[in-house]
Amino acid sequence: MKQNEEEWVEYKNVMEDVVKRSGLDKNIFYDLRGNHDNFGVPVIGGSLDFYSKYSINGQLGRSGHVNSVTLTLQAGKQKYLFVGLDSTMSVGLRGPTNLFGHPSDQLLAEVDLELSQWGSQPVKPVSKISFGHFPLSFSASSQSGKTLKDIFLKHSLSAYVCGHLHSRFGKNLKRYHLSSHRFLSSQKFFQFNLNQNPSEGSKNCSFGAPPVQEFWEWEMGDWRKTRAMRILAIDRGHVSFADIDFKSGSKKTIILPTFPLDSRFMSTSSSHHEYECEHMLPSSYETVRALVFSVSPIVSVVAKIYDTRYENLDIVVDAPMTNLGDESSRGDLYAVPWNYKAFQDPSADRFWLQIEATDIMGRTTMTELRPFSVNGLHGKVSWTWKEFFVMGCQWEALYYPILWVCLYFLLLILLIPRAFLFFSRKQITYKNVLAAKGFISGVGLVLQELCNVPIAWFGFLGYLFYLILFPWFTGQVFTDGEDKGYMTYMGWAVKSSDNKSNHDYIGSPDVMVVVLPHLIFVVLPAILSSGALAAERVVHRGKFLSVSGKKKDDYSGLDQRSVRYDSRGNRRSKFHFGGHWIRLILLVLCLVICWKHFKNCRALMKAYEMNPLLHFPVYTLGIPLSLVYVIHKTKRN
Repeated sequence: MKQNEEEWVEYKNVMEDVVKRSGLDKNIFYDLRGNHDNFGVPVIGGSLDFYSKYSINGQLGRSGHVNSVTLTLQAGKQKYLFVGLDSTMSVGLRGPTNLFGHPSDQLLAEVDLELSQWGSQPVKPVSKISFGHFPLSFSASSQSGKTLKDIFLKHSLSAYVCGHLHSRFGKNLKRYHLSSHRFLSSQKFFQFNLNQNPSEGSKNCSFGAPPVQEFWEWEMGDWRKTRAMRILAIDRGHVSFADIDFKSGSKKTIILPTFPLDSRFMSTSSSHHEYECEHMLPSSYETVRALVFSVSPIVSVVAKIYDTRYENLDIVVDAPMTNLGDESSRGDLYAVPWNYKAFQDPSADRFWLQIEATDIMGRTTMTELRPFSVNGLHGKVSWTWKEFFVMGCQWEALYYPILWVCLYFLLLILLIPRAFLFFSRKQITYKNVLAAKGFISGVGLVLQELCNVPIAWFGFLGYLFYLILFPWFTGQVFTDGEDKGYMTYMGWAVKSSDNKSNHDYIGSPDVMVVVLPHLIFVVLPAILSSGALAAERVVHRGKFLSVSGKKKDDYSGLDQRSVRYDSRGNRRSKFHFGGHWIRLILLVLCLVICWKHFKNCRALMKAYEMNPLLHFPVYTLGIPLSLVYVIHKTKRN
């Protein structure tokens, strides 16, 4: 949750070794700051800003938040633009409430300006790639409400390459963005599919037609745990990549097919439009091409194309490829001519490509089969629920709706039963629940009986108002300094490094990782468990009275055979409604809630150097004390 300078020294030494071994110019390396590189940094450029001291960008004096690289190749026919951006917070809070990218309006203006290069020369094709740390699902909007997505759509990037999420969430952490002009669009909150199908309209092949606003977002995994690396290539305007997993060991040969493109991740609606209107470069379609990197000389490379029309892998092309590279290249480009028009098909996944390379040692390496569409059609890919959770949800837009739904729901389940008891003479009894055999009546009994434990009910209500109106806790948000900040559901209020001004409510929506889990997994279960304990006592008592045949307060005539005495001489009934198992389950649930709550408190104590009794006593003790009181009040006599 804060930084270690020893790790930065190690990083600097490793990168210097990489530069030395590769023989490449250090100036062509770019490293970007992420949220972990900003943990606990009170001011950019200060003594605790180790990124500015040890990173390659810092050593080369690249102090700006936007860096661009422009290239012109193939005798000026093709232009390439790479724009890197640093959207970390200007004030580096400690984790875990430092999770989102926070682009400012100034940063967005700089990115827009860099991506506008060659804007006055639309005749010459330009491939634009942007790279940053945060995926757009974890990027906040600027003060004026603008987003990185707006800028990227405006310039129709080839791709935005990002990190942050790590590979444990899945392998398809990719997302296709397409401009939507609908006023009420669910895309502000969700995107349910990795791909989006553009609306079918009339084909406009005039050169003056506005381009489709779109781009791909490709999260690239992490090296730290999964040893993942990506090679990205632009071949005559066609952008492709290969992800390499080094966790199983080093790779002797790496193959990256550069054309035709994988229809699942690399086809866009503009590709289909260009092909239909014949605006594409015909020369880029005339060969199958692949980059091959190998530690040993390659003796043969073969392109294989399979047809799955009849639900079998029927090979239709098996052709040797020719080396087009030269000695100055670190990877060799192989190509083989083909009749691309023979592979036109309305299906995006009928034809599949595989490249096979054999080195001088006799080792054979094959790429995985990948579908392609020369028409530029989308292949279908579905997210898993984890992938949708981190890539398909726009968390900044969702935070406040989820927060207020939770708070209103918690208030309603407390206030509505209380109002019902106040204005109505009728009450829900366990007999009503047994007769109705309904879930709603059971929940009604639970919430009603919580109202009959008034101290607990008022305690939960007061706790909710405390969470809404007061700071949750006070903690050390920076690595140095004595001043502490306080956190509310709106963010952190902290003093600036010069102690002359306040940063009000920074770290929003980052604080959602503390706020929402506490409401959903601690407060809500605590309220329901307390009501269930109270209801269980009432049901047990009612069953006991019905079996004994006595009135509610008449115990004097019980058969002595149904009475036993405890060690203190107190009379206790032998009757057990279902034994003690229901109450035991509820008690175990209360222990789980307390364990979850104290585990979260312990993590916050370590992250922000807090004392639970001094810096957040209400947040820490409110729920456990309420549960202990309810357990005591509902114990059986």
